[in-house]
Amino acid sequence: MANAHLATLNARHAALEASVTAENRRPMPDQARLAKLKREKLKLKEEIAQLH
Repeated sequence: MANAHLATLNARHAALEASVTAENRRPMPDQARLAKLKREKLKLKEEIAQLH
């Protein structure tokens, strides 16, 4: 079960990374959206680190 949870967290982290990359590629990136995405990504990274 922990492996499934870890896989889910990693998938969500990858999806957030893709969202950050896509937002940065826009001509006028939304800085508030970028900050929110990066905070969520960091929170997931910390949770993943706790599971290791």
